[in-house]
Amino acid sequence: MKVTTASDTERSASGKPDTPAWPLLPIDRQRRASLVDQIVSAIADLVNRRILQIGTRMPSVRQFAKVNGVSTFTVVESYDRLLHLGLLSSRRGSGFFVARGAADALPPAATPGAAAPAPAPSTCAAFDSLTSDLYSGQSEALPVGAGWLPPEWYGEGAILDAVRHAMKIPAGRLRGYGHPLGFPALRQRLAATLSEELFAVQPEQVLLTHGATHAFDLVLRTLTRPGDVVLVEDPGYSNLLALVRHHGCEPVGIARGADGLDLDALAALAAQRQPKLMFVNTVLQNPLGTSLSQAQAHRLLGLAEQHDFWLVEDDIYRELAARGEASLAAMDGLRRVIRIGSFSKTLSPALRVGSICASSSLVPELVRIKMLAGLTTSEINERAVFDAIGARIYRRQVERLVQQLDGARARTLECLGEAGLAPLAQPRGGMFVSAGWPQFDAGPGAGPGAGTGAARRSGRAVAEQALRAGILLAPGEFFSLQPPRQAWFRFNVAYAAEPALLDFLRALRR
Repeated sequence: MKVTTASDTERSASGKPDTPAWPLLPIDRQRRASLVDQIVSAIADLVNRRILQIGTRMPSVRQFAKVNGVSTFTVVESYDRLLHLGLLSSRRGSGFFVARGAADALPPAATPGAAAPAPAPSTCAAFDSLTSDLYSGQSEALPVGAGWLPPEWYGEGAILDAVRHAMKIPAGRLRGYGHPLGFPALRQRLAATLSEELFAVQPEQVLLTHGATHAFDLVLRTLTRPGDVVLVEDPGYSNLLALVRHHGCEPVGIARGADGLDLDALAALAAQRQPKLMFVNTVLQNPLGTSLSQAQAHRLLGLAEQHDFWLVEDDIYRELAARGEASLAAMDGLRRVIRIGSFSKTLSPALRVGSICASSSLVPELVRIKMLAGLTTSEINERAVFDAIGARIYRRQVERLVQQLDGARARTLECLGEAGLAPLAQPRGGMFVSAGWPQFDAGPGAGPGAGTGAARRSGRAVAEQALRAGILLAPGEFFSLQPPRQAWFRFNVAYAAEPALLDFLRALRR
């Protein structure tokens, strides 16, 4: 595609250009393809050929419309489609940015004037049909791939009592939005608990959020800019990968397996790519269920110090782990580590209460971004959590939950073995077992109709087949930056020993 440069760059009142000159796209009104299709295809091609680099700021809607002679409505629809494809990200007040290379999402050769291609199966966007069910809890399918436990495992009576008590909030508290940091009593309790069990922290260093994912979002908004490199575990938390891309950052995977993180690869990549931060699940990692050793945690801190990047410790499974497991926040004292917590795994995901613990110098900026992005968090939810974790039975409830998970995990490993699946790693505890068929090749071209027999079946194809059979699976593609070579799945141990799942897996094996 030939690209020419517009000469009529807009100028401000001072006579200086508002934005750099923008490539004039080859839009042809005589073609069958709509103007939106042509714009999307042309921009995808520019990104694919790296003429537009990751982090490049796009023209405003008005500027783009003027330079290319189209309506602002056409530009809005084009940008919206590019956002959906994951090629652009948006930030309120800052505009639109190139989020990732088109080669990660689109076939390399886009036909000019053709409708924009769909994302490749390896991207998280390819799982829209599965993700809504995996997170909503509204599906009737057996939630084998979901991230929540059966309500009765949480001790639902105690939670309901806490919610009812929280609803008796004083009338005077209904006038305002609540404290910017979050409900003070809950922050004080969290600070006291963490100080007793892990590391010294003050209530003013605790910021409450709408769950862990909201906390990740605030950290990315505060510490990164489009184009920054962000290190992530591979495989790792699926929603985080999409969130990093949405902010215009480049996720770079560090392999995590049965032996922990590939720290030699991390050292080389950190020296080469100069990352801004890294997200790491120290304890009971999702999806593998493994924990970093004390030695690995110490070396990871050393690399972060040496190469000057932040460590964001996803610590939401800490209460389900054995005491004495490595804690980056405890080793570091919140100098370079930001700790993320949540109550979704020990109380209920519906309460949507998480936390950020950070240095006193960083918290004010996190609070500012929190208020800009969505004001305060729900004091009613935070009061419910405060009442629930303060109840005498809470500690016994967590201990009982750990015992239930231990039994369910043993049964899951046994049942999956009978169906011919081998675990990717032996989990140290928690909710998940990740396992697959070594003989199932999920390499390039794998999928429905690819190859012959089960040996060419991708995890995504199996998950779609399972959903039609009333079983909700989470395939390995959902957690990986690149398509896995082996078809594997994350199994929630609370649901993985059900006869319907085992019958389905045995049938696939045959």
